Amino acid sequence: MQQRPLAGTDIRLSVLGFGASSIGQEFRQVDLNEALRSVQVAIDGGVNYIDTAAYYGRGMSELLLGRILPTLPRDSYTLSTKLGRFAPQHFDFSARRVAESIDISLERMRIDYLDIVFCHDIEYVDLKQIVDETLPALRQQVAAGKVRYIGVSGYPMKMFRHILEQTDIDVILTYNHYTLQNDMALSLLPLCEAKGVGVINAAPFSARLLSDSPLPDWHKATPEVREVAKSAAEHCRKKGSDIAKLALQFSIAHPGFSSCVTGSANPDRVEQWLKWIDEPLDQTLVDEVLEILKPIHNWVYCEGKPENNDLD
Repeated sequence: MQQRPLAGTDIRLSVLGFGASSIGQEFRQVDLNEALRSVQVAIDGGVNYIDTAAYYGRGMSELLLGRILPTLPRDSYTLSTKLGRFAPQHFDFSARRVAESIDISLERMRIDYLDIVFCHDIEYVDLKQIVDETLPALRQQVAAGKVRYIGVSGYPMKMFRHILEQTDIDVILTYNHYTLQNDMALSLLPLCEAKGVGVINAAPFSARLLSDSPLPDWHKATPEVREVAKSAAEHCRKKGSDIAKLALQFSIAHPGFSSCVTGSANPDRVEQWLKWIDEPLDQTLVDEVLEILKPIHNWVYCEGKPENNDLD
């Protein structure tokens, strides 16, 4: 498993990171034994980075990781969690909740410190609170030895630019913005490099848009977006490939992102991903798919407060 340095830190991450939202039943009911085995398959395959959140399964993801992480040498993996979002419409980025959330996450996962803590989906709140209260509170947790590095995660590019311009963080986690369909996260790389901020990419399949799986009801893709993506998937099948395979290989290939995070509670799926990333990328097929996806290139949707989004 290839590893890359996380800029501004002493961490090296596997190019494939395991996203633990699925084991928290965020998307479907899961078999707990299979969920645990999914994590183990990833670790056995060389994945050394696990990302979770207090929000995932409303604590279930962290609790399940607490069954596995204590059995591993603490220096053998990098762990990130998130705080501030605790239910679909429940956000609390107060300094008091920062301290409480970190202590609860540590207890759930039965570990002594967190490598990275992200403020979760901050586009839903006033960014002034994140800059003035939440991030300073997280720095206090770093000083206390409970956290090593801090950052923010979310969807809109505008939100990241604002945070990077207003304050100092260590890492950002962006999702759905470096895929076959959307490469807007590339615009963040020069700014992050200038400030010594590490960048982690997530969601190479764009919530199943770039796969053969049916889209979930909550997916915000328009009829046009769905139709174009379906055409790209059909083209890959005709070429004897799988758009999900191409999407994963494409997102992992860019050296500007330290890791690409995706997850599943299906151990067979995780094993398949591990095999795919060892196979060569078919650049000709990539070029053909990018051409098909041109009509929806960099299509985005509004997430959170409109003022935190690029809507023009």
